[in-house]
Formats: sequence, structure tokens, C-alpha cells
Amino acid sequence: MNPLAVITGATKGIGRAAAERFLEGGFDVVTCARQRDTLESFREAAQARYANSSLLIHQADLSVRSDTDHFVDYVNSLNRPVALLVNNTGVFVPGQLHTEPAGILERSIETNVYSAYHVTRGLLPGMIARQEGHIFNICSTASIMAYPNGGSYSVSKFALYGMTKVFREELKPLGIKVTALLPGATLTESWAGTELPESRFMKAQDIAESIWSAYHLSSSAVVEEIILRPQAGDIG
Repeated sequence: MNPLAVITGATKGIGRAAAERFLEGGFDVVTCARQRDTLESFREAAQARYANSSLLIHQADLSVRSDTDHFVDYVNSLNRPVALLVNNTGVFVPGQLHTEPAGILERSIETNVYSAYHVTRGLLPGMIARQEGHIFNICSTASIMAYPNGGSYSVSKFALYGMTKVFREELKPLGIKVTALLPGATLTESWAGTELPESRFMKAQDIAESIWSAYHLSSSAVVEEIILRPQAGDIG
């Protein structure tokens, strides 16, 4: 049986690139998204392209606690060990803290932080019982530096980065690896409409390959964090 990877929000962007990398590498992948049609479309494409791997889907909005619980229940109902978890679900709303609309902070925290917290806690018992597993949290360069238009997104990513560090300290004695990924500008839908050339951005596949490589270190080594930026530097 193939090893199992859980990658949230994998119908587009970094999540999709990571899912495709692990499907190609012989993993079965479980993912979720808010829209059923995008999940079905991705599953059809995966079935056609990766004959020896399976994409398992579940409709859920991980900014909603009940949906998050249902997703965790679905994964646990498979009765299969989770080899790795990639907490990728996220939302980006540009703006400034003092002028952004009310509710943006709450939405950012619920989507970018609470989802990772509850999914991780829901899947950890199996990893702890086996004394193995690898958790990747998709943070951001906005987790370690403030951007003028980062607003609540940056606040939430700082929180996610801090939570990742706490999980790392708690889980290291239990044999479970925890890695923070902090990518800079990556060409995803967050940059839709930009006039900048594609060459100014990283590719989502670059992030996926970093996850794949970090996962495949020996059991005695862990990459605690990975910072990736476009070769030309940050986009302010």
C-alpha cells in the first residue's frame, strides 16, 4: 500500500504542486477544498496522470471549525498511517492593519492558523502512537518581516510560524518532525493580475520540491525551516 500524505487546500497553487509531487512519487494524497467541482476536476486529472497513486478528496472549508473536524474525521476513518501532513490552507487579503475592513483579522487567523492547529492536533495521535511522521506548515517570508501591505495576513503568518516552533519543541522527543516553510513571492492566484513578469516569481513546484526533499532525509535529521525567495529578491 502507498504511504499517505495529507495536504490541505491542494486544488491550486503550492498545495496542488505538492500533491502532484507526492502522487508522482508513489504516495496516495488526501486533500480538501471549499468547492466540490475543483476537487472532482483535480481527482479526474490525477487519475489520468498518476495510475499508481490515488487522490482522496473531501469538501471542507477549514476556516470553519465543524468542517475542519469533519475533515479530520474523514482522514482518521481511512485507518491508514499518515506519513506527512502539509498544512497549506490559507487566505491572503492585502491591506494595512489600520485601514483594512473589519473581520479580516478574524478570517485570516481562522484560515491560516486555527485550521493548521486543529488538523495537526486531530492527526497527531496516530503519529505519536507510531513515533513517526512529518508536519509541514506553509508559513511565509511575511512570518518574519513586516510588509507595508501585509496587514492581518502577516499577523496570522507570524502566529503560524510561532506555533510551528512550539510544535517542533513538543514533538521532537516523540520522533515527529516539524518543518516551517517560508516562501516569498510565488506565482499563484494571489498574484493574479500582476504586471510583473513570471521570471520575477518562484514557481509553486519549487516549494513542492523543497517539501519532497526535506521529507526524504534520514530519520535522524530534520530541516526545521526553509526560507525561499525569488532569485531577484523580495517583492515589496
